[in-house]
Amino acid sequence: MRKGAATRRLSAPRLCLLLGWAAALLLPWYGVEGGLVAALTEGGAPAVLEGLRGHPWLFGLLLPLLLASAAELWPRPRLLVAAGMIGLGWTLLQAFAIDRRGWALVDLGSLAGWTASQPALGWGALLYLLAMALLVAHGLARLGWCKGDAFTVGALTIVCGSILVFVGYPVLCVLLSAFKDNEGQVDLPLFADKLTDSSIWGLSCLSGGRNCGVAWNSLAQATLVGVLSTLLGLAFALVANRTRFPFPRLFKVLAILPVITPPFVIGLALILLFGRAGMVTTMLGEWFNLPRSRWIYGMPGLTIAQLLAFTPISYLVLLGVLQGVSPSMEEASQTLRSGPWRTFRHVTWPLIRPGLANAFLIAFIESLADFGNPMMIGGNFRVLSTSVYFAVVGAAQDQGQAAVLAIVLLSFSLSAFLLQRLWTGRKSYVTVSGKGDAGLPGRLPTGLRILCYTVVLPWIALTVAVYAIILFGGFVNAVGSDNTPTLKYFLTAFGIGQGDHGWYLAGSAWNSLITTLEVALLAMVPTAALGILTAYLLNRQRFAGRGAFEFLTMMSFAIPGTVIGISYILAFNSGPIELTGTAMIMIIAFVFRNMPVGIRAGLANLSQIDRSLDEASLTLGARSATTLRRVILPILRPAITTSLVYAFVRAITSVSAVIFLVSGEFNLATVYIVGRAEFGEYGLAIVYSAVLITIMVLALLVIQAVVGERRIGRRPAAAATPRNRPAVVQA
Repeated sequence: MRKGAATRRLSAPRLCLLLGWAAALLLPWYGVEGGLVAALTEGGAPAVLEGLRGHPWLFGLLLPLLLASAAELWPRPRLLVAAGMIGLGWTLLQAFAIDRRGWALVDLGSLAGWTASQPALGWGALLYLLAMALLVAHGLARLGWCKGDAFTVGALTIVCGSILVFVGYPVLCVLLSAFKDNEGQVDLPLFADKLTDSSIWGLSCLSGGRNCGVAWNSLAQATLVGVLSTLLGLAFALVANRTRFPFPRLFKVLAILPVITPPFVIGLALILLFGRAGMVTTMLGEWFNLPRSRWIYGMPGLTIAQLLAFTPISYLVLLGVLQGVSPSMEEASQTLRSGPWRTFRHVTWPLIRPGLANAFLIAFIESLADFGNPMMIGGNFRVLSTSVYFAVVGAAQDQGQAAVLAIVLLSFSLSAFLLQRLWTGRKSYVTVSGKGDAGLPGRLPTGLRILCYTVVLPWIALTVAVYAIILFGGFVNAVGSDNTPTLKYFLTAFGIGQGDHGWYLAGSAWNSLITTLEVALLAMVPTAALGILTAYLLNRQRFAGRGAFEFLTMMSFAIPGTVIGISYILAFNSGPIELTGTAMIMIIAFVFRNMPVGIRAGLANLSQIDRSLDEASLTLGARSATTLRRVILPILRPAITTSLVYAFVRAITSVSAVIFLVSGEFNLATVYIVGRAEFGEYGLAIVYSAVLITIMVLALLVIQAVVGERRIGRRPAAAATPRNRPAVVQA
């Protein structure tokens, strides 16, 4: 039995070694437009043949393979680690040192004394790097890392490597690009001038000027939206969890409907309601002779739009936190003769502190990263996200200025992330144990309940008006001025024609909708897989650098989508990795942008699973991979479903991270809608938005049917009456 186990342990490194040899001898080393199939059919050559064609440095890839083969035939773990590290180092060195134009590192070019050039890396290089990384992981496991568990070391290697390549490397490119001029030369004085420019930090608005700098505008806007959306979300959560609001199902649908809607669609609806020619503006002018104004364009309208978009996220966060507060603690406070206000202030409020911090952080970062609403309704109120966009696509086309603005935006997000961690601290907020809780949630103070209803009811009315205009505006000639029903916008976007060769998709929006659904579906599985795997490593494994690893995994959440977009342009527009203009770059951006949600969902579920299950599986001879697949994953189905659905929904509704990444061949629905709205084609934009909302509502219904709701062992509210108490005891 031990001999068979040893054979199985050796089979994985040998498989990695075979993959490495195949990558160097069989697969095309350089990238060819059209992917792997095109590379194989169009004569893409492996590394050995490319070396004979004038790229002799590629012969150096064979040495690590020979060393790894020797280390496998005569087991030498340290030699295996050294071979893998040499392979990784040489591949990355030659990839970054030589590009299409020649020597990227001038010093190495002068040292070599000869010219060289090469295209970007292809599938062969990708497989070679993966094989080398796994060889290093197996060698470290044999040396005793992570208790000799090769799966754990390999998983850590894959997750860390992918995050470094697709999060750390792009962000580093942004940082370096900020210090360069348009010719690519380092220019520190130019960087200082751009960083201290009055358009970023100016305070002329405080002394009678027209505008403040975009940094102060963004910071003020994000702080205001973060505070207000957290308070509004808390009001919604208190009404849903601590009051008997009529029509609770309808209340939940209206509360979370904006989550499955592209944020900029709300800004578009507000223009149709409160713009100069909006329905409400026209009615007020006709009835009360109120002059038309542009108050909706700027910070007031932008604040309303972002509150409508981001308050539901705060509501969902705080609703879960309120449901987790142990009612027995509130009952204990009341037993000690504390009133409702004192109980809420000294018991409930401190226990929901992490939820408040997380809700504020999410709204703050989402407001900073929001691109669609400032573009749609911001007017002359400029913020960092739109300034980054115009720095890239505007007349100046200054990538250095865009990088400087991205650094400012990134610094705000990371500062908020760190302050949130400091504010919540290391205190324990645990209130739910494995035992059933026989308490009842404390009733809200009368004044607080009235205040919540006063805030929530008008907000629900505004939400209904916004979505009514979205669903109605695409099927009339002109909202407000000509409400004659029509299908022309729908047929223009989603028409189906018949020609000589049969039926075909004639609408202008079909291409972007199909691409959006394909990208969203392809991004779902890797997003959930990386998120759940990372959560497993963080919760179930102990290793050096665990804190740094956790921060690295959450960095992609703290980075705004606009920064992700500009960083991907700078990192992957040329060698050694070229992805711009492909659907792959959008899929990767969605995967690493949405992965932290899967991590948090997985951690929340894993924290409720006793480690004795893992220990029993390991005691029976199963390895970590088998334990994860056959014991942990079946219990994590709610977290897996949550991460899958969130990845799908966000891939459809996101715009800030991909506004820079779309191309003529691969366009997305959200970018299409923004483009139509910019040209004043509101009918097309609204009807497309209605179609997306319908798709998201159907997805939400499927989610609720599959996942269900969390149930904690507490008696229902009716059990509080003496008449029903014996029945509860009997149950």
